[in-house]
Amino acid sequence: MSYRRTNGHVTSAKIVIAGGFGVGKTTLVGSVSEITPLTTEAIMTSAGVGVDDNRDVPGKTTTTVAMDFGRITIDQDLILYLFGTPGQTRFWFMWDELVRGAIGAVVLVDTRRLADCFAAIDFFEHRQLPYLIAINCFDGIRFHTVEDVREALAISPETPVIMCDARSRESTKQVLITLVEYVLSLRRNRANTPDATPVR
Repeated sequence: MSYRRTNGHVTSAKIVIAGGFGVGKTTLVGSVSEITPLTTEAIMTSAGVGVDDNRDVPGKTTTTVAMDFGRITIDQDLILYLFGTPGQTRFWFMWDELVRGAIGAVVLVDTRRLADCFAAIDFFEHRQLPYLIAINCFDGIRFHTVEDVREALAISPETPVIMCDARSRESTKQVLITLVEYVLSLRRNRANTPDATPVR
């Protein structure tokens, strides 16, 4: 993607929303989507006992089994299509298809369960897909600073780490704008470095 303001030209881009089980991915997509989001929520059953760890989200009764889908117009000439991934490991076989053609990803993090996001970070780094970390502040409470989270996740200084509230349209919109700007800056830098590995 090369996003520039042009007369009447609309650019569309795909963004993946990932993270651990129950971190707020469906909520994030739903809060910002300008269309009724497509969700594949299913009631959690006894089959998930011992497989899905919901100790930290005891009120959660449904789970995404395929993907969430939404759309937002960031500007008059930029439309983002959002694809939320399922959080449970048994559904990860779908991730390769979900990320195909994406320009970048948002890794949503719950600081009470930081380890849950390691797999998503490894997945995107292995595929060289740009991503940022969005710390979901449940009930507006900050459990750790941005610097604490960056250090705990051992990610590069260039990777954006920001606070957000997945329930808030404006907060979520800012996450997406930050990701687009980050992807564009990477592409500009690589365009000026002839032998650099290209960003998808």
